[in-house]
Amino acid sequence: MTTRYPSFAGEILDLFAERDAVLTDIAIIQPADPFLDMAGEDLRRRIFLTESETGQTLCLRPEFTIPVCLDHIATRASTPRRYAYLGEVFRQRREGGAEFFQAGIEDLGAEDRAAADARSLADAHAILSRVLPDRTLRVTLGDQAVFEAVLSALGLPRGWQKRLTRAFGSPAMLEATIAEFTNPQAASNLPREVASLVARRDEAALTRHIEEAMQSAGLSPSAGRLPSEIAGRLLEKAELRSVRLADDALDALKSFLAIRAPLAEAGERLATFADAVDIYVDEALAGFAARAMRIKNFGLPLEQIEYDAGFGRPLDYYTGFIFEIGTDGLSQPLAGGGRYDRLLTLLGAESPIPGVGFSIWLDRVAALRGEEP
Repeated sequence: MTTRYPSFAGEILDLFAERDAVLTDIAIIQPADPFLDMAGEDLRRRIFLTESETGQTLCLRPEFTIPVCLDHIATRASTPRRYAYLGEVFRQRREGGAEFFQAGIEDLGAEDRAAADARSLADAHAILSRVLPDRTLRVTLGDQAVFEAVLSALGLPRGWQKRLTRAFGSPAMLEATIAEFTNPQAASNLPREVASLVARRDEAALTRHIEEAMQSAGLSPSAGRLPSEIAGRLLEKAELRSVRLADDALDALKSFLAIRAPLAEAGERLATFADAVDIYVDEALAGFAARAMRIKNFGLPLEQIEYDAGFGRPLDYYTGFIFEIGTDGLSQPLAGGGRYDRLLTLLGAESPIPGVGFSIWLDRVAALRGEEP
């Protein structure tokens, strides 16, 4: 069967060539474990799973970033290297259909992170400007590195920092997690045996118990959150249940998350906030300022770029710069991306490889062009 690419695919391929991004071919069938381990919970629930003849858990590729990184590691390719892709991805329960096209660029190994971040945003903006020339594009930026620096500087317990970082990118989860600071929950109504294992802090026995319970209920331990992950979360909640954040630190965190400003003003707003609450986050702010300067140097329309301190994307592998590009009259983003410096090491790279990239949802672009997706 011949794949029917969007009518504007050629324009995107031309831009890939202009930007020195090499088109790569990624298999549709992928090992499922990397996605189950490292993708966000929402994506994990939407993966199409299957098994090989040998019992290996496989899936239809739900996105390109992890497969591109796995291919880079497997071929032992040199860095820096820019990979481009244009192809189908598959997700269950997605509005607009379970099968759709994405295009993007993954930029691996660039040591100048600020420049690579800015180039990734500029590449995504250039593609959308080319295929949607009559549309005004709106950019929202976030920065998980700044968020984590603020959490650390406020003196939050390490466990709470981890919980808040996991919630970053989901406003509902973040709000619920912050609410627990002001009203620590009593012990939840766990089954007696589970409660006993949690009370004894016996993680190994708790993991085995959860795995056996899932198998008895006919649930695959690899189809969602892993038994070890569930056990870790239960123990973490029990440890943190009695911790309450000081009022001044809680107020400072809420004040930070409320910061929204045009990119040209955002660095000053963040510095003013840090001075007002007397915290030291200079290294994170220096990285933010360096990136903002590189973005300006690319000639992007700064008046259409907004920094939102609470903005993130619900994928577990992002570590720093995060962005989305949308347009007026469309509630969903046209493109999204960000930095993922830990991902390649987690996937098996022998040494750390910095990475940043983006994906564009081509069915949404097609709809705005008045074409069939």
